[in-house]
Amino acid sequence: MSVEREITHVEPETSAANVVEVRIAAEPAQLAVMRAVVGDLAMRADYDVDSIADLRLAVDEACSSLVRLAAPAATLVCRFRTGDDQLSVTAEVLSDDAFGPRKDTFSWRVLSALADLVSTSVESDPAANGSHLVRIELTKGRTAHV
Repeated sequence: MSVEREITHVEPETSAANVVEVRIAAEPAQLAVMRAVVGDLAMRADYDVDSIADLRLAVDEACSSLVRLAAPAATLVCRFRTGDDQLSVTAEVLSDDAFGPRKDTFSWRVLSALADLVSTSVESDPAANGSHLVRIELTKGRTAHV
């Protein structure tokens, strides 16, 4: 049985016009969707080619980490926010594991090198039968064109 949380909160300073939310099955075969979405959003936000590649790889690393932690039949939710000079991604999944992604792995080092800011959090979800909401947030700023 898939347990899904309804996402209704959007930060006050962020209009709904610059937020894209994508929900997919938490399976490795589905990760290409997230890479495509972030690549398209970064291209439309006028990121350079290298930054677009970095964002695709960072989203792939973050989502791959969450897929490994996902409860059976879980849904991976990603929210992409574009701002003036940055693109932020929040990826989350329900997990039976009370611990978030390990930060002492090569995957985490790659993720940290590709994004300007990376954080992770774990919240208990009493409505989800002891499951935990594991979240990774990352932000990449747009470099100035010369």
